Amino acid sequence: MGSSPSIIIREAAEADREAVRSVMLEAYLQYADVMSAQRWQQYREDIGAAADKGAPVARLVAEADGKIVGTVQLFVSSEAAYGRPELEIHTPIIRYLSVSPEARGRGVATELIKESAKRSLELGASTLHLHTSDMMASAVSLYERLGFQRAFDKEFHNGEVLVKSYRLELRESAFFTAS
Repeated sequence: MGSSPSIIIREAAEADREAVRSVMLEAYLQYADVMSAQRWQQYREDIGAAADKGAPVARLVAEADGKIVGTVQLFVSSEAAYGRPELEIHTPIIRYLSVSPEARGRGVATELIKESAKRSLELGASTLHLHTSDMMASAVSLYERLGFQRAFDKEFHNGEVLVKSYRLELRESAFFTAS
């Protein structure tokens, strides 16, 4: 693996809360310039609060050299993830996938998604969902490279922004089912 330290994926502990919040805010800061000041402020507050609230079935962290460099939350449904039962997603959804800028390009996001997929399979799910938008172009490229397909029927608008939905068929993805 070259000189890159190994990445450990584990459940977040209570003591990780501030590090998780910091990584999340650091990761999403790049979008501040493409949003209105008011929209960014609300988004920033939502991201910060997500470290404390919500009902994810898992809050995962990625650790490298003893430092938290990434995080993701796994929810069991669209109702649990967004308070949107009308989306009718009754399988796991990942939210707030975050990788600190200095750790990008080292496979952190892929490892977090892989663990989320593994846990989804353990929950008996056949699919894993996520939502994103066009401003997150590099994330969309990663999702598509990992085999996620658009789920047009699960998309919605947040104000003027189209929130795109992607779905991964877990049992068909050799990448995620391989040990």
